[in-house]
Amino acid sequence: MAKKEVTVEQKLRALYDLQLIDSRVDEIRNVRGELPLEVEDLEDEVAGLNKRLEKLTTDLDTIADGIKSKKNLIEEAKNLIKKYGEQQKNVRNNREYNSLSKEIEFQELEIQLAEKHIKEHKAQITQKNEIIEQTKQKLSERNQHLSHKKGELDAILAETEKEEQSLIAKSEDFQQEIEERLIAAYKRIRQNVKNGLAVVPIERGASGGSFFTIPPQVQMEIASRKKIITDEHSGRILVDQELAREEKEKMQALFSKL
Repeated sequence: MAKKEVTVEQKLRALYDLQLIDSRVDEIRNVRGELPLEVEDLEDEVAGLNKRLEKLTTDLDTIADGIKSKKNLIEEAKNLIKKYGEQQKNVRNNREYNSLSKEIEFQELEIQLAEKHIKEHKAQITQKNEIIEQTKQKLSERNQHLSHKKGELDAILAETEKEEQSLIAKSEDFQQEIEERLIAAYKRIRQNVKNGLAVVPIERGASGGSFFTIPPQVQMEIASRKKIITDEHSGRILVDQELAREEKEKMQALFSKL
């Protein structure tokens, strides 16, 4: 869409108005600070702890199945020992007797090994249950912390979200009134400078936030509002103090209605 013809002063005023709007959005987002990231990190941690609990519970089921399997093996071994013992009463020679004795001995070793495994499994269950309790406690603490942080974030959003959305819409409207070349430069400067200040007024002979003095001749050119001038040190677009004051008053009236 073609931009209507405007004077340099109108362009400067529009750019500074846009800066004031975007700076207000920045302020609102700074109030939220790191809260959204904190909430996201806590949500990830809670999800991780829940997943860990699921795995630990599955591990307990697997261990319980292992104990059940070993107990069944012990019962089978006892039955075989009883069977082989009965068979020994009816053997016809020492070879058969010794063969059955070896089978009984083998089953007794199987029972010992199974009992050893059961003991190990029970120790694992005790250890897993301790870890589960610790994980549940940590999960409870993190859920409480998450609930608190979400409450903080929701309260801030309730206060500021409507204003922020209105300001973003205003920012887009103001951008439509400025030629694309200037908007592109404005956005580029905002990304590269501290606090996102791309358009600043002259303060005490220097650009806002800078200690580098601007020559009087350049200050006069800025005050004449005949051309767009940038600070040679920071690259920011410069406006005179009077223009800045007038636009701040105008934008404060706009903000108060949002």
